[in-house]
Amino acid sequence: MLCAVYKSAKKVDTYLYVPGKGDFSQVPAELLEMFGAPVFVTQLLLNSERKLARMTADQMKAHLEEKGFYLQLPPPQEDLLKTFRASQGDS
Repeated sequence: MLCAVYKSAKKVDTYLYVPGKGDFSQVPAELLEMFGAPVFVTQLLLNSERKLARMTADQMKAHLEEKGFYLQLPPPQEDLLKTFRASQGDS
């Protein structure tokens, strides 16, 4: 399966995966509005040898087949102050 990857023009480190280049037919209009104008990044061939950062290619294929898109959000930022306080025994 071939999929296209787009980055958000509005949200840093936010990516949208769709089954084909320019195929946003399954993406809710509200999501596209919040995402902003999609900026094409690349196309990927999803096969068992493909390594993705946050899931397997098979998981991505299943998600695209079921929902028609996948939204990848950035991981939550670590609260460094909270981590430091915890290391010092503070709460």
